[in-house]
Amino acid sequence: MTESGPHKWAFKARLRRHAFGWRSQPAIERVRQAVAEIKKVARKDPVVAAEGAVAFLERISPAIEHVDGSSGAIGSVVNNAIAELVPVIANAPADPKIRAGWLERLFEAHAEDQIPYIESLADHWGELCASKEVASEWADRLIGITRMALSPDEGARGCFHGTTMCLTALYAAGRYDELLDLLDTESFWPYKRWAVKALAAQGKKAEAIRLAEASRSPWASDWDIDRACEDMLLSSGMVDEAYARYGPNANRGGTYLATFRAVARKYPHKSTSDILADLVKTTPGDEGKWFAAAKDAGLFDEALALAARTPCDPKTLTRAARDYAGNQPAFALGAGLLALYWLAHGCGYEITSADVWAAYLSTMKVAEQMGKAGQVRQDIRRMATSVEPGANFVARILDRELGLP
Repeated sequence: MTESGPHKWAFKARLRRHAFGWRSQPAIERVRQAVAEIKKVARKDPVVAAEGAVAFLERISPAIEHVDGSSGAIGSVVNNAIAELVPVIANAPADPKIRAGWLERLFEAHAEDQIPYIESLADHWGELCASKEVASEWADRLIGITRMALSPDEGARGCFHGTTMCLTALYAAGRYDELLDLLDTESFWPYKRWAVKALAAQGKKAEAIRLAEASRSPWASDWDIDRACEDMLLSSGMVDEAYARYGPNANRGGTYLATFRAVARKYPHKSTSDILADLVKTTPGDEGKWFAAAKDAGLFDEALALAARTPCDPKTLTRAARDYAGNQPAFALGAGLLALYWLAHGCGYEITSADVWAAYLSTMKVAEQMGKAGQVRQDIRRMATSVEPGANFVARILDRELGLP
């Protein structure tokens, strides 16, 4: 085992209490730097790195209390940092006394977290315990107050920051029956999900899925429920059922392209065209937003058809016209014309004259390459005249270029 020793952490000086004002970007950068620093040390001394991770988690909330979190950016970065640092702490070969000290410090930091920024740390408590024995000790310590906090008696029920910690500790300790009993009357999904996990761990996956489905409500995350059910079906080898029931909805990413890639990666036996068609069905009215996913999969005809149905970002279409002029000229030409079409109809975010020129020049370049410049000019002319003359600056730019009166 590596012994921890004194280490000068650069992030400590940067994460002082109230170190940041309202702007989130400086804080985001410091969080990322701190995580990178800790992970670098972990490659050589995992115990020292775990000590640094604990120190980071103690400092981060007080440091960013004044940061504007309305966009969710700083919260997402902190949650990602927690997800990256929990394994550093959990896997460190630390002496039991050292780990006990880490857990006490983290428990106190979680209790004092007012915003809260490190709330998700509780979801990892069983993992942080690093053994069934330690997890069981924490479960015993927290279960009394947790039982009161979850009581169906409104007079006894209340908020306890350690509730999720207790549930995760019971789960990590393998005390599934106690966990199920504790949550028997609870309907709050973030807690109920641990009952679902306990049933699955006992091999009762069908019952677990029924419980998860019964937990749907306006206050429950459908995505989280779908993901939990999908995982259980996949672990049972029921791949086709997992895809049919949960695949498209359980793998939502930050973008349409990220969603497509996540589903395709998880279900490699499905054809990309089938996956795309199924995903498109989940977002009626937003067909055009799947253009990038279709293009990424090499489904060029489908991509153009989708972009023609509903608005698609003109800048994305212009990039496609530019990037595919050499190896997919017909697709590039179609993308360029659609970029101009949607620009002329007022689509796009913060569009400038430079965006119009980029779309026009990219389209004409591939048209000339294909020997279709005259025909494409006529197509653009019809497009420009279909918009009320002078109605928008896009039409005016095209009018001037095409020599329209």
